Amino acid sequence: MKFIADSMLGKLAKWLRVLGHDVLYSAKLDDPELARIARLENRILLTRDTQLVKRRGVKFVLISSEHPEQQVRQLMEELGITVDADSFSRCLICNTVLTNVEAQTVAREVPPYVLATQTRFCRCPTCSRVYWRGTHWQRMQDKLRKISSQERPNA
Repeated sequence: MKFIADSMLGKLAKWLRVLGHDVLYSAKLDDPELARIARLENRILLTRDTQLVKRRGVKFVLISSEHPEQQVRQLMEELGITVDADSFSRCLICNTVLTNVEAQTVAREVPPYVLATQTRFCRCPTCSRVYWRGTHWQRMQDKLRKISSQERPNA
């Protein structure tokens, strides 16, 4: 799924990128521009702004919570988003799909301990950021497991 998130939802945008979704996010986009891009690129607009969802021709999800974990859970429930093979496939900064790289190509860019303990590396072709499955990756995995296993509150 392709999304565009308003300026109040930066953390949600990052978590959706973790889950492998194409999410445009910029705190500088105003409401008319968000709606224009959503229509033009067939993106789902994510917002907490009840006025913004009144724009014609825009698919949207009105996010109900201020808390990022609850926001992710809402999208899992409403849109069927899951943790799957596409998770951890996008740059968290610029949204580009990551490419696998050999350890020797990033040897000078990562700490020696990381190079000694990790075998899989990815790079963002746009911003050159390097990713690997260290403890931060495990913490994100654990958080996503917790979010996806939460039971729905009683109505």
